Amino acid sequence: VQLQASGGGLVQAGGSLRLSCIAPGRTLYTIGWFRQAPGKEREFVGTILWNFGSTYCADSVKGRFTISRDNAKNTVYLQMNSLNSADTAVYFCAATPQLTNYYIASAYTYWGQGTLVTVSS
Repeated sequence: VQLQASGGGLVQAGGSLRLSCIAPGRTLYTIGWFRQAPGKEREFVGTILWNFGSTYCADSVKGRFTISRDNAKNTVYLQMNSLNSADTAVYFCAATPQLTNYYIASAYTYWGQGTLVTVSS
């Protein structure tokens, strides 16, 4: 099983980026976004329960980041607005059949390769 995350890049503070995660055959799963900054632990960003369309975001990004899905494309999006330097990290998408503990990295079975987001101040 492979997840493909893309869309990272360099953006100025206050700018926006949209990350994509192609999750073929994973439309029955919970798709999560995590990020890891240099020297820090992997951090939960947000998740979407695919079948229900419910989304949850970490407090650190709530109000700035939104998660959505495109059923036809088996793709989950992470729209990131009002970016700041604290958002600089490698962003990963992951999938799990679980509907609970979605904020815990170890709950996820499948991981994408990560895409780097760099926010310049």
